[in-house]
Amino acid sequence: MSASAQSIGPLSASLHVGLGGAIGAVLRYQVGKIMDAPAAASSFPWATLTVNVLGSLVMGLLFGWLARGDSANVGAEPVRLLLGVGLLGGFTTFSTFSLEMMVMVERGQPALAMFYAAFSIVAGLAGLYLGLALARMLGQG
Repeated sequence: MSASAQSIGPLSASLHVGLGGAIGAVLRYQVGKIMDAPAAASSFPWATLTVNVLGSLVMGLLFGWLARGDSANVGAEPVRLLLGVGLLGGFTTFSTFSLEMMVMVERGQPALAMFYAAFSIVAGLAGLYLGLALARMLGQG
């Protein structure tokens, strides 16, 4: 565990994540409000695509900076929790998904990364389908 990870307690860590998550969720909502009205005619989810790509870009910048590990980012753990886990987690979880895939690729595990991507998409869609089916069954009873 790094010195910066040891310097932040569980309550402080949770507060960093919560604050970042609240900000990220509000930003996500605002992007949707701004983009969905003009994009409604096309029925394409432009706001979601924008958030996913932008969140992935910011996640790459953040973790590129954090990976430097020099004295310039000595307080990196609170920043990682606030921005990486909290803000980007509230803004989009796709950025974390993208980061996890890239880590696998950079570790020389591209097949595992592709499996993760395919399984995540298929399992996510299956879960959504099952949830909708259950909600519809319960609503008819």
